[in-house]
Amino acid sequence: MKIGFIGLGNMGAPMAANLAKSGHTVTGFDLAAPCPEGVAKAETAAAAATGQDVVITMLPNGAILKSVAAEILPTMSKGAVLLDCSTVDVESARAVADDARALGVLAMDAPVSGGIGGAAAGTLTFMAGGTDEAFAIIKPLFDIMGQKAVHCGASGNGQAAKICNNMILGVTMIATCEAFALADKLGLEREKMFDVVSTSSGYSWSMNAYCPAPGVGPQSPADNDYKPGFAAELMLKDLRLSQQAAEAVDADTPMGERAAALYSSFVEDEDGKGMDFSAMLPRFEKRSRG
Repeated sequence: MKIGFIGLGNMGAPMAANLAKSGHTVTGFDLAAPCPEGVAKAETAAAAATGQDVVITMLPNGAILKSVAAEILPTMSKGAVLLDCSTVDVESARAVADDARALGVLAMDAPVSGGIGGAAAGTLTFMAGGTDEAFAIIKPLFDIMGQKAVHCGASGNGQAAKICNNMILGVTMIATCEAFALADKLGLEREKMFDVVSTSSGYSWSMNAYCPAPGVGPQSPADNDYKPGFAAELMLKDLRLSQQAAEAVDADTPMGERAAALYSSFVEDEDGKGMDFSAMLPRFEKRSRG
């Protein structure tokens, strides 16, 4: 396929490189980042999108996505696919899909899970929203860039799946960190805590696969001074998106709301920016109940 790739940051660059290595013709554009090996450079986003079978975007937020879409959609061929892999608000994803449809372009929102390591290794998980036709066209590319792609339904549903998943993740990580901090003060060894909870009803991905306590369980960012595998500021972004969506549809999400407030304090008022989202554990260690 002929592919345009707009947004060549920490995630986009390795994704584009993997597509190029697999034999696709990839033309990239980014305002600041260089093109990875095998990817031709375009001077504008519109130039990167013109004449392509698929245009992939990996952008910071919904406002930038809508701005880029307004620039590139009129240049795209009818029947081409705009695949947005950014994590943005549901409303922006659906608005871009509507604009694409009006111009005869297929649209799919497919945010990812798996982080920078997954992007480099080609083991991302894609949560895709859009038509069956668009998914069928994109599926071979998902197979190159990732290990799994789930078609979640209509446009916007990929974003909905991502933010619901990450709301659960943020809440369970906070609960896991709270529990370790409480166990410390009760005199319960962390390894004993892990052995019980990881095989009991407190089992979760946050405990079993990504334990926030260093030296306990499988290797995780906690064992690397909390250098981010998934940065706290990205968790805050996703939790805020979950609350924006909850407000839009009048959903009661008190735990998600509280998690967003805690990560907001951690990132913006404390020392959480640039740390892994599991660094909530040392935060709770230092705090008293008052």
